[in-house]
Amino acid sequence: MPINYVIKKEARLVLTTGTGVVTFPESRAHQDRLLLDPEFDPKFNQLIDMTAVIRFEVSADQAREIAQHPLFSVNSRRAIVAADPAIYGMHRVIEVRHHFAPTHSEMRVFYALPAALQWLGLEKLPE
Repeated sequence: MPINYVIKKEARLVLTTGTGVVTFPESRAHQDRLLLDPEFDPKFNQLIDMTAVIRFEVSADQAREIAQHPLFSVNSRRAIVAADPAIYGMHRVIEVRHHFAPTHSEMRVFYALPAALQWLGLEKLPE
């Protein structure tokens, strides 16, 4: 599975990691799995680590669909880390489109993990 997640209840964080080639159906399946997980709380923050992704196969229309699918509360922060410029760019598209969703959380894309952690108010990844 190219997208996995762990819910860190004590840190109020969903830690999502992508690896290899990530496609639109896999991205949507990840969203659906989160919504069905009894441990998931939409008030949590999310860190999406895409640094191990080598290709993100999502069209502009599919990026809009991902961005507008409500998962987290308006008070949540969602940080995406993508070191590859193409993957970073596509997630910037998602970030911009996300801000036009009727009920959007705060979302930002970063090139490096330390900046994302700082924005989330974390000193390090929770154990």
